[in-house]
This record gives sequence, C-alpha cells and structure tokens, in this order.
Amino acid sequence: MFSSSFNSGSTTGALKIPVGTTGQRPAGAAGLIRQNSTTGNPEWWDATTSSWLQFSQPVGYSVNYLVVAGGGGGGCMIAGGGGAGGLLATSATFSSGTAYTVTVGSGGAGSTSSSVAGANGTDSVIGAVATAVGGGGGGSYNLSPYAGSSGGSGGGGAVGPGAGGSGTFGQGFAGGTGNSGGGGGGGAGAVGSNGTPGVSAGAGGVGFSSSISGITTFYSGGGGGGGRSDSGYTAGAAGSGSTGTGGYSGAATSAAANTGGGGGGGGWNGTSAGSGGNGGSGIVIISYLGSQRGTGGTVTSSGGYTIHTFTSSGTYNA
Repeated sequence: MFSSSFNSGSTTGALKIPVGTTGQRPAGAAGLIRQNSTTGNPEWWDATTSSWLQFSQPVGYSVNYLVVAGGGGGGCMIAGGGGAGGLLATSATFSSGTAYTVTVGSGGAGSTSSSVAGANGTDSVIGAVATAVGGGGGGSYNLSPYAGSSGGSGGGGAVGPGAGGSGTFGQGFAGGTGNSGGGGGGGAGAVGSNGTPGVSAGAGGVGFSSSISGITTFYSGGGGGGGRSDSGYTAGAAGSGSTGTGGYSGAATSAAANTGGGGGGGGWNGTSAGSGGNGGSGIVIISYLGSQRGTGGTVTSSGGYTIHTFTSSGTYNA
C-alpha cells in the first residue's frame, strides 16, 4: 500500500511507492508504478509493449520488419539466373524519438555481354538494426569459370558447367549449377535448380512468403537460367517471388520492382547471345500493433496493425 511522509502544506516531503525485486514484480496493468530494488530504479508498466520499463531508459515499442535487398541481374548467353536479394523477417524494439535511416537496395543490371556476369543487387538497410545483402549476379557463357556470384542468394552458373554462387546464411540460398542450360538463381526459400543435361536450364529458387503488408506476398525468388533454342534446351522458370524467367532464343525477363527477385539468364538461338534480365529492387516494411506511432514510408493499416512501406529510401521516425 502507498504511504506518505509529507505533511499538509509542506513541499519537502515524499511519496513512498511499493519496493521489490525484479522477481517480485506483480502482474502488469496500466497505471502501475514501483521501485525496483534489484536495479535501483523506479519503473512503470507500459501497456503498449506489455513490459516493465525503467524511468532511466528510453521508451520503446516492438515492431515487426521485412527487409528485402535488390536482386542480382542475370548473365548473358546460356547463362545463370540472378540470385534473389537477401531477406530478413523478424522483430525488434525501436526507441521512441529515434530516426532510423532506411535504404532500399536497387536491382543489379542484367549482362549484355557474354564476357560479363550479371551485376549484384545492392543492400537494403534499417539503420543499425538490419542489413539484407544484395543478390548475386548470374554467370555468363564466356566468363570462365562461368560461376554465379555470391550474395544474399547466389547467382546461377552458366553452361560450362559453372557453379552457383553461395547465399548469405539466414538470408538466402545458393544458385544452381549450369549444364545444358544455365543454373537457376538462389531464392530466399530454396536453392536454385541445376541445369538438366540434354533437357533444360534450372529454375530459380522459391522465395519467402510474408503477410506483413496485410496481403500474403512472395519476395526474393531466384531468376531462371537461360536455355538454348538451337538445341531445344528449355529456359528455366522464375522462382515464386520473381518474374525473372530465363531466355530461350534471346533475352531474358527482368524481375519486378520491389520484390528483390533475381533477373533471368539470357538464352541462345545459335546466332546471337541473349541478354540477362535485371534484378528487382528491394523493399522495407515496418509493422506494429495498434495506432500509428511513427512516421515515414507509405502508411496503411490491416488487422489492427499499422504498416509503413518503403519502396524507396527514406527515414523512419519512431
């Protein structure tokens, strides 16, 4: 119970609040305040975060976030598909009043020369909280050892056979190996497929399904490997989360913007080399339960959550 040591009319007294250790904290409820004898600080129950907060620490709140980096570009001529942008999907506590710089990574350019690999995508970042690594570019036909580049997910290898690039642990998977066609780029959910000897190029690895935006959507799928129409080796399909299908007799398809998908690998028709598709740019989404607390990005709501979507770089003010 509360007790008071101040006297009527006095301004030098004090109000005594309950004292106890961290282990003696009561069940939380709005309006509670106490002195924590373990930490030596007064604390209060924050109903928004459902936790006891020290008066000496910044007030924060829990958010969920999705950070998708730019996907890698596809290689040129019977080439590897681009690897998907790295993907991070978890939660964190943001400090109220803090500005978090948000960087949305760009997709890597598809190669237009059989001697140049597809370009890697660039990273997407939320301040010091999270960095998703750009996807690896796909390998090209005349670039020995024909391998895909490493990244968030690895690019597929070109016909050669070229090895797929490696992915970043916890963000994406490796690209597939080239054979009669290019290997598929790795996705956030699975490795890219290898080219099948005498049959086809490899498909891109499947992406990651998220409903953080309020709509279930796949992100970070790998680009399909390039085929060759002169031999009937079919092109590789894009992984879910990318539109980057491999080329068959010519140029490949690019990944859509703000998906982090890898671009398709270019094909070959016996005469001319097909260019690789561009990787898709990334996206950053921040979501939290309840009414709007921060600013930045495009703000929407769904299912009781406030959602901030960044399709280009900016600042989230918590």
